[in-house]
Formats: sequence, structure tokens, C-alpha cells
Amino acid sequence: MDLILSRADYLQVGVTSQKTMKLLPASRQRAIQKPVFKTLPGQKISRLELGGVLNTPQEKIFLAAGSEIRGFTKRGKQFLSFETNLTESIRAMYISGSDLFLSASYIYNHYCDCKDKHYYLSGDKINDVICLPVEKLSRMTPVLACQDRVLRVLQGSDVMYEIEVPGPPTVLALQNGDGGDSGEDLLFGTSDGKLGLIQITTSKPIHKWEIRNDKKRGGILCIDSFDIMGDGVKDLLVGRDDGMMLSESITSIQGGCVGKDGYDEIVLATYSGWITGLTTEPTHKESGPGEELKLNQEMQNKISSLRSELEHLQFKVLQERENYQQSSQSSKAKSTVPSFSINDKFTLNKDDASYSLVLEVQTAIDNVLIQSDVPIDLLDVDKNSAVVSFSSCDTESNDNFLLATYRCQANTTRLELKIRSIEGQYGTLQAYVTPRIQPKTCQVRQYHIRPLSLHQRTHLIDHDRPMNTLTLIGQFSFAEVHSWVVFCLPEVPEKPPAGECATFYFQNTFLDTQLECIYRKGEGVFKSDNISTISILKDVLSKEATKRKINLNISYEINEVSVKHTLQLIHPKLEYQLLLAKKVQLIDALKELQVHEGNTNFLIPEYRCILEEADHLQEEYKKQPANLERLYGMITDLFIDKFKFKGTNVKTKVPALLEILDSYDQNALISFFDAA
Repeated sequence: MDLILSRADYLQVGVTSQKTMKLLPASRQRAIQKPVFKTLPGQKISRLELGGVLNTPQEKIFLAAGSEIRGFTKRGKQFLSFETNLTESIRAMYISGSDLFLSASYIYNHYCDCKDKHYYLSGDKINDVICLPVEKLSRMTPVLACQDRVLRVLQGSDVMYEIEVPGPPTVLALQNGDGGDSGEDLLFGTSDGKLGLIQITTSKPIHKWEIRNDKKRGGILCIDSFDIMGDGVKDLLVGRDDGMMLSESITSIQGGCVGKDGYDEIVLATYSGWITGLTTEPTHKESGPGEELKLNQEMQNKISSLRSELEHLQFKVLQERENYQQSSQSSKAKSTVPSFSINDKFTLNKDDASYSLVLEVQTAIDNVLIQSDVPIDLLDVDKNSAVVSFSSCDTESNDNFLLATYRCQANTTRLELKIRSIEGQYGTLQAYVTPRIQPKTCQVRQYHIRPLSLHQRTHLIDHDRPMNTLTLIGQFSFAEVHSWVVFCLPEVPEKPPAGECATFYFQNTFLDTQLECIYRKGEGVFKSDNISTISILKDVLSKEATKRKINLNISYEINEVSVKHTLQLIHPKLEYQLLLAKKVQLIDALKELQVHEGNTNFLIPEYRCILEEADHLQEEYKKQPANLERLYGMITDLFIDKFKFKGTNVKTKVPALLEILDSYDQNALISFFDAA
């Protein structure tokens, strides 16, 4: 069944945070749900939830701002002002009757009637918090969505069990709004756009389904359940950070009725503050001759009202502009540089081992300047309509490896860039963002390109692989060695984990090699099936220790078998790139044959397949020089690193290695590594 929805923009407020828009329960089915009050401006609101006595309409409004919770009735009367004992701003909140569940960055608190009841310190950042419905289960089961790809199910102040999910979970929601038939069904959305349903039983999780993000859509920020199809079954509404049709982040999503009685709609709040409805109300209504006059009159009244509102706004703009000019020219004027908000995200994509940089501004972007002091490649992004130009760089005198300017089209508020880094090359990427506002102003955002930038956190590794080991012994604290690991690897929490020892596992998103880090005060042990990973760690960790004037005793054990193992992991990727080149070389000849013969029936299936996929193959081939260069670079590094640990410099043999790669044969390459 197709669903036809029409867009209706209701109002624009200030910049909104995730999950800060809700529709109050309707007084009757399909009745309009409209706001009836407005509070004065104040501290930024980070979360909004509805609450009330259990098993009654949830009509009380709770706001989280800073470390304070405020409660309002649906008429706007404030009945609660509760200052929590959190030292950081509240990031997530959930209400269940008289129970309040809050989290700051790493801290979770459970309050009952505003009294502290339970507390938990998480090992990584908490992105969302929820509680299974007490009305159905008669037990209190809070669940935390944590940045390290784990859902933590709590009982009191303790973790009952942990659930690994396929990406960093950003949002949690109860299935159908009430946990489904069992009351235990929990939906999760991840920052890399995956969606899943898990049943949270008292003893273990039951994974019910998972939807991968094959269409490469944005990360999930909000979820709601609502019967928008009108078939009696609740549908799943999902808001993403790429906005799809709206071209900006969807921070909140709800199903309800706002525009007109009797017409359901999906109501959205965007990052820049637009409150928009996608309504089932038809834009063109069929009407008899008697109703045509009435419709025309309604339209005229609407146009007249909009024109009057527009004139009023234009007058206000002129007034504010004059006031601004006078205040900026006054001798007592303070800084007149306008401020603006930027919502940015810098994340590693597992699928293609590249970084995605998303910059979203509350107003239209004029241009973005990208500068890097480390070698990186900028990749094409289909959704990006900005015009890019590159400037030449003087790498010797000022460490500039990249200078690029993106000039945005009018009304562009969101820009997405793709960046490919090289492991072992580390530094800082800077984005200078200039919006279309007067006077001209700019904000700078910095992003660290880490030494092992292509590694991603995982929770399980294969211990049977041939591993190389690096061991550090020295007079360093637990916090110091943890800070070195944070410097080297992405997705490591800034604060050291609780306890005296830490264990982290990583997987290389490009090669699928792995890394195990176990460290404590005075000792660090790092194991990887890739010698190059160990070599990078050895160089960077010894450099960081030298900066702090800490003497390290460094020892290593190299497993010769790991070299062949790594080459075998590279083999299918290299073979694919070389085969791709051969296929593309055949396309023109096959097309000529097709024209000459009039069909492709005479061709073998392999050649027919090449013609059918010609466009895709040529698109892939455009990226091929960079991909081949990347693979050749990894093999060369592996060759140099293998012999570096033996105390031999083999850089003079690199040209011979490249010759073997040009006429690639896996056995010949392995033999060259063994014989050198």
C-alpha cells in the first residue's frame, strides 16, 4: 500500500537537541494535538519526556536543562524544579511514574520521588537510557545505550548483562511504545544507521531482527511507533541525521495529528528548529460546484493572513537591522561577532574504511575550508552538491598536506565529506566553517587523525591467529598508559576504565587484522596479527613516553607466520582491483561486438555480465588508482616492518617489490618476502 504524504511547515524555533519534541496525548482519537503555552528563554534543553501516574494519560512535561529537571502541566504551570547532584549536563532522560532515570556522559542515576536510589559508572559514554514498562513486568529494568556498541541491562546499581549491538547505539525505544506483547521488546538505532529489536528477558537477550544500512543512510537519532498506514498495526517511524527529504538532522519524530482533525501525520523536529508535518491530508481536494466558492474563500483568507505575517516580519527585520547597526557603531559596543551553532560528526565507516565528516549549521553555509597537516584523500560524496577547489600546499615549510574549499549552494545547511587516511600518518584535520550571515564570521573545528585511524572497537577476536607481541615496562601510571592508547586509537573512552587493568580489542576496517591491548600501571601488552600495527605502536608509544621523560623497556616477539597471514588477507582485495582493470579494458571491445551483432546472445555469461555492469565497473575503476596505491603502500610497509624488527634496512629492495606487484602473483610475492 502506497502512502501519499504532504509537507506542512508549522513553525521554527531555536536549534533543537535529540528527543526534545513530543506530542501530548489526544483528548479523542484523531483530534488536533496543539501546543498551548510557551516558556521564557533559558538554558539549552537537552531532553524532553512526558510522564504522569502509571496507567493514566502521560500529560506532564519534563525538561532536562544543564543538571536541572523542570516539570510543567500541559497548561504551562511549573510544578517541579529539581536540581540533581550531577556535575555534568544531562544527556539522556526517561520517566516512568515517580521514577526518573538520568545519565550524564558516563554517570547513570535513578531517582524515585526526587530521591537518589541507584547509581552506575559506565565504562564508555551513555547515549540514551530507557526502562522497560513497569506496568507490564512489575520489575524495574533500566537499559543504557553506550558508545562502545553495548546495551547494558541494569538491576539496581549493577549490570545484569551486556548486549553487543552492530554499531554505537544512539537511541532506544519500546516496541509499539509499550514493549510489545511481552513488555520486553526494545528497539535500538545506531550512529551508522542500523536498526534492531531485542527482547530483554530476566536472564538473557533474544535478538529478534536487525535491519542493516545497505542504502548508506544517516545515523538514527529518534524512533516512534504509530499507525500512519491506518491498518490497525503500528508502524515504525525513524528519524536520521541526514534528514533525507528535509536535508538536515531529524532530532525528534512523532506520529499524531496537528494540522487538521481526522488526518494523521508524521511530525518532525529538525536540528535548525523547523517543526514540520508530513500529513495524510490531500493537497488537492475533490469538491462539487457548491463547495468551490468556499474553498476559494478559504484560500484567499490564508493568502491574506500569510501576506500580513510576512509584512510584519519584514518590518521587524528592518528594525533589528537598524538597532544592530547603531549598537555596533557605538563606542560602548561589545563584540558584534554573531554566534552560530554547529552540529558535527566525525566517524569511521566500517564498509569502506573511510571517515565521514558531517557539518550541520543552523543557518545556510557559505563555504567550508578543509586543512590537514597529515596526508589524506578527499573522496566523492553523492549527496554533496558543493563545488570543491584545491589549493597547492607547501608541505616542507608549513606541514600543509591538504587545502580544499567547498563552496555551498544557497540554503545548504548540511555538508558531508568523506576522508581516507593512512595508518601510521597522524595529525590534525581542521574545518573552517563560514555561514551566510553578516558580518562575516567563522568557526574552526578540529579532528584528530590517529596513528591507527582505521581500527574500530570490537568485543571478540580470534585468539588462534598468529600474533606479534609488543611489551612495554616502565614507571608510568595507569592514567598515562591509557592516554597513550587514546592518542593512538579511535573509539577509546577518554577516562580510564574502572579497576586496575584495561582490555580493549580492535579490528582493522580495511584489512580485518586485529589488535589486543591489555595494560595496567607499569605494564602494557599489545598483540596483533599485523606486524605493521605493532611497528606503528612501538614508534608512537616510545615517542609519547620520551615527551614525558619516561624510560621504557620495550620488548617484542615477532611471529614470522603472521606475514604470510596478512598477505593472504590483502590478496582478495588486490586481486579484485587487478581483475577490475582487466574487465574495464574489455568494455569498449564488447560494446562494439554488441553493436555489430545486434545482441549479446553469442557472448559467454562472464562477458555478458561485464556489459550489464559496465557503468558500475567504470565508476569503481575511477577510484582504482587510489585503491591500488593504498594496497601497494600496505604491502610495502609490511615488507619494511618485517625486516626492521630484524635490524635490517630493505628500502633499496622496494623497487623490486613494486615490480612483482605490477605483474602480481600471490606465490611470487610470498617467495619474495621469504627470500629478501
